[in-house]
Amino acid sequence: MTQKPNPLSSIKVNGPIPAHLARSVIEETLRAAILDGRIPCGTALRQQDLADLFGVSRMPVREALRQLEAQALLNVVAHKGAVVAPLVQGDAVETYALRILLESEALRLSIPLLTAEDLEQAARYIDELETEHDYTEIGRLNRLFHMSMYCKAPNRRLLKLVEDGLNEEERFLRFNLEAMGLGKLSQEDHRALLRAVEGRDIERSVKLLEQHLNRGVEVITRYLDSPEAQSSKTSK
Repeated sequence: MTQKPNPLSSIKVNGPIPAHLARSVIEETLRAAILDGRIPCGTALRQQDLADLFGVSRMPVREALRQLEAQALLNVVAHKGAVVAPLVQGDAVETYALRILLESEALRLSIPLLTAEDLEQAARYIDELETEHDYTEIGRLNRLFHMSMYCKAPNRRLLKLVEDGLNEEERFLRFNLEAMGLGKLSQEDHRALLRAVEGRDIERSVKLLEQHLNRGVEVITRYLDSPEAQSSKTSK
C-alpha cells in the first residue's frame, strides 16, 4: 500500500530555534504553510510531531497552535486535536454578512485617525494588486489593503475579529481566485473606497465597502454553486 506523503515534510527547519523565539517561529512557519496550501485543509497537527520537527518541547508548540486557532486557521476536533480549518464553503453568505458588520464598524472608527502615510500605503497596495499575477500574492495584498483601511480603529478585539475574517478569505482566494475570474472589478472597488476614505466621507466609505463585500459574496456563492467548484470538491 502506498503511504500518503506527510505534509510536514514540506517544512524545512534551519538549525536550532532559540527558546524565546520558539512560539513565534512555529506559529509563523505553520501559518505560511497553511496559507500556501503545503498543509491542506483537514490535516491533523499533532503536538509531538511538531515538537520533534522543530526540536523544541511541546509547550511552545501548544502555544503556537492556540494562536493559529484564534486566527481561525485551526479547529480543535475531538480525538484528532488541532486540524487545519476548511476554506470558505456553503456558509459564504453568513460569513460575509458578519464581515460587513465588523468591517463597517472598524472602518468608521479608523477613518478619522488614518494618517497621510496610511493612505499612501493603501494606494501602494492597490498599485501592486493592479500588476500582480501571482494568485497567492493577490490574496495577501487584498488582505493588507483592507487592514490598512481599518488599522487605526482603537478597538483591538474588533480588529482581531476583522483580521480573522480576512485570513479566511485570503486562504480561499489563493486557491480559487483564478477559477472565479475576479480581479479588475476588485481594484475599481478598492480605488473608489480609498478616494472616499481620503475625503473623510465616512458614510460613503461604509456604503462602498458594503457594496464591495456584497459583490464578493455574490461571486463566491455563484462559484461554489458552479459545476467547476462541485467537481473540484468531489475530486479531493
